[in-house]
Amino acid sequence: MRVLFMGTSDFAVPSLEKLIRDKFDIVGVITQPDRPSGRGKKLKAPPVKLAAERNKLNIFQPEKVRAKSTVSQLKRLKPDVIVVVAFGQILPRSILDIPPSGCLNVHPSLLPKYRGAAPIQWALINGETETGVTIMLLDEGEDTGDIVLQERTTIDSETDAMVLYQQLGNLAPKLLIRALRKSIDQLPVNQPQDDSQTTYAPQLTKELGNINWNKSAVEIRNLVRGTAIWPQAHTYLLQDNLHIKILSCSLMSLNSDATFPPGTVEISKDKQIAVHTAQGKLILNRVQPATKKEMSAHDFVNGYRIKTGDRFISSTQKSDDL
Repeated sequence: MRVLFMGTSDFAVPSLEKLIRDKFDIVGVITQPDRPSGRGKKLKAPPVKLAAERNKLNIFQPEKVRAKSTVSQLKRLKPDVIVVVAFGQILPRSILDIPPSGCLNVHPSLLPKYRGAAPIQWALINGETETGVTIMLLDEGEDTGDIVLQERTTIDSETDAMVLYQQLGNLAPKLLIRALRKSIDQLPVNQPQDDSQTTYAPQLTKELGNINWNKSAVEIRNLVRGTAIWPQAHTYLLQDNLHIKILSCSLMSLNSDATFPPGTVEISKDKQIAVHTAQGKLILNRVQPATKKEMSAHDFVNGYRIKTGDRFISSTQKSDDL
């Protein structure tokens, strides 16, 4: 089977490498162009490009995959199937019609739940206890095609976006191979999605990471988990006007204490940081003050002389105080 692979991020790399190990005939790899990255704005190659280079595969990096010249180039490759994993561009009908066996897409959610660009993150933000990977046939909609295969997995209460990203990235390759074998054997019955069950997972914004301490401890912990890759949950220490990222936290209590306004800090004898919310308390584990490296909460207490009664506020509250 002649496979044309389209992918960009490191989520796609295990699937590409599995296709290589299983001796599929990969006629080309389409990935996004190199982009400026870091403070120096040096061009950085996508992870899929690096994996393709290591395996001496033909690489194409079109700025717009729908360009006529790109479509003509893909037709000349004569793929039997196109595999799409975290590619980053929507395929037009002119490409969807190229392979006789269609275009298979790997999506890290249990479609039709969490259609869109950030299904892993939103599953965590919304406190889901289960997710999975869907292999679907691409159509011109956004994650709306028929389901070929699905596999479920549980989400541990301490799992964050980085861990779940890797977990689903490693689950996807075996499921993809099963879907390709199903295509080769011409097995029937793909399942249309039930549109009435649709939920969406739009791109995250930087503002989404702003912690509102008037929410519950569970909601804030889920925000920290879901935004762990980007934009990362953040807040301000009112006393020092210090911007801080909360990288990891745990539930301490689900009970409220009306004597402490949301965002109020309590420091224990062993220098743990507990923060009151509208419902419950959180223990901060790892933080990153502005312009500094990531550190433990214990080191943060020592270095910044955090004390009981100090208070964290949201950026909205900070603006109101100015």
